[in-house]
Amino acid sequence: MSVTPESVKQLLNSEDLGDRLRAINQIRQLDPAMGFELIQNAVNDSNSRVRYSAVSQLDTLGQQDLNLSLNILRDRLRNDPEPDVQAAAADCLGALKLHEAFEDLQQLYQTSNEWIVQFSIIATLGEFNDPRALELLKTALSSDNDLVKTAAISSLGELGDLQAIPLLAPYATDPDWQVRYRLVQALSRLGGTDAKPILETLANDEVEAVATEAKKSLTET
Repeated sequence: MSVTPESVKQLLNSEDLGDRLRAINQIRQLDPAMGFELIQNAVNDSNSRVRYSAVSQLDTLGQQDLNLSLNILRDRLRNDPEPDVQAAAADCLGALKLHEAFEDLQQLYQTSNEWIVQFSIIATLGEFNDPRALELLKTALSSDNDLVKTAAISSLGELGDLQAIPLLAPYATDPDWQVRYRLVQALSRLGGTDAKPILETLANDEVEAVATEAKKSLTET
């Protein structure tokens, strides 16, 4: 049976959860303009799995109408009771480069206790490449959650602000080698004379992956 807008709409209106989830997947087979129209109802579905799947597709479908997508994603970011859906909304705001939501993301980071929400917000700020993010990323560096801290290191690298280098320098001795590896990548993106001595130290790291990445960066600069 071929997938049509009508068949997808029928599944979206079904009381069966499996039907609605299947409809979300089938939207990928439709014309993006039609897919965007259909996804709008699904983002408010009563089931969080449906809402999550629907919101996650806005990273591509949202290009159809960025202003409307901004409103939809802001609403889910602020009001959805499910942290996974809020995190998906943050991810899509970053993918669509919707800088207008910066203050919404900042406020939610400061009020949410959910690590997945905080992680997605910090990762999104890297995609934004917005200079306003520096202070929030600085705060995230001291997060108790290692994944949030690592995301902050990566996002500071993507931000491209050389003021980040002295903030990142202490992590050259972090006990977690994955943090040091991300640090090398961040410093490689930032570049500059202040990054070089830190990279030279990391080129002698006891973990081969870290040392190799640092040596590669020094060779390329």
